[in-house]
Amino acid sequence: MAEPIRIAMWSGPRNISTAMMRAWGNRDDTVVIDEPFYAYYLKVTGIEHPGADEVIATGQTVWRKVVAHLTGPVPNSKRIFFQKQMTHHLLPEIDREWLGAVTNCFLIRDPREVVSSYIKKREDPALEDLGFVQQAEVFDFVRTRTSAIPPVVDAKDVLKNPERMLRLLCGAVGVEFSESMLSWPPGLRETDGVWAKHWYGEVAKTSSFRPYRPTDYEVPQRFCEIHERCREYYERLYAYRLC
Repeated sequence: MAEPIRIAMWSGPRNISTAMMRAWGNRDDTVVIDEPFYAYYLKVTGIEHPGADEVIATGQTVWRKVVAHLTGPVPNSKRIFFQKQMTHHLLPEIDREWLGAVTNCFLIRDPREVVSSYIKKREDPALEDLGFVQQAEVFDFVRTRTSAIPPVVDAKDVLKNPERMLRLLCGAVGVEFSESMLSWPPGLRETDGVWAKHWYGEVAKTSSFRPYRPTDYEVPQRFCEIHERCREYYERLYAYRLC
């Protein structure tokens, strides 16, 4: 059997990360995991998220055990282990060296669209809640460790041309593209986290990537400073995106 491939895709919240997990999860050769550090993150930070108590009660709250799972045998004897990762869940005390055991890639989204989506769920996010700073930190760590630029895809590009961007991404992480990644059955999955009922309402209605639709949303004045900080980090990674 070919050597397994562990793909960690690092994203902030309110991106198309769950749709991306659907795409990979629809492959016959792939098993997916949904935000494996979430329970640890909630327990340590004490931050109030919808369903936090249930996430902590059912999830793994020892980060070393999470790492051991992510870098150990691939579940169900599959060849590809796709790991949907949130950058802000990788708290500073978590050793980064395990990132050398996985193929890291990055999913970015315009911060104006992230803020617009996020405040519908939590009204008063801090800079750290949006993941842009942490995403740049993980990107820099991986780039330095590997002496190479890890793959970056932008959500807008994916929504405009899913097949082209998924082909580019698959090529960049060393796997063959599969047509099965372009559509999937609607609904929730056993592989979704227990938080799916709070956060995945829209993606549960989908059976493919939805076409990109520009909006005229304006960031509220109280978030302008946070938005500008996020944009600095977003544009830094945007310069390296696959296109």
